[in-house]
Amino acid sequence: MRSIFIVIVAAAVSLGSILATEKKIGANDLPPAVQKAVPGETKGAEIKGYNQETEKGKTFYEVETMLNGKSRDLLFDGSGALVEVEEEIALDSIPSAAKAAIQKRAANGKVNKVESVTRGQSVSYEAEITSKTGKRSEVAVQADGSPMK
Repeated sequence: MRSIFIVIVAAAVSLGSILATEKKIGANDLPPAVQKAVPGETKGAEIKGYNQETEKGKTFYEVETMLNGKSRDLLFDGSGALVEVEEEIALDSIPSAAKAAIQKRAANGKVNKVESVTRGQSVSYEAEITSKTGKRSEVAVQADGSPMK
């Protein structure tokens, strides 16, 4: 069962890399509407970098920031609308069902980083995990602990 899960995850990651591309860009490469929106969303944050991403034929612009020592990435569409926010948070601060699902997936490994992912009114959680053999992986769950689709 576990090997089937690993094959499915590997296939999803491969498919994701086919469907999504990302490249580093500079602030001047952002569309004017995004350049105008960024200052209002990044007050008090240190900007670490910019990326242009293409997912399913749509182009988005990611602004990587640090706020209070934690990563916070903002995803804008070309019109300057904020589409998604990924924010580093403590594992203990997420809903208990999501925390349990992440800890179960980590098994005897280590949960390195947890992020809340807010897209519209929907909030999910992503975690970076290192297994006891040193292999890194990611898990994404909904607040109720169910896997993200």
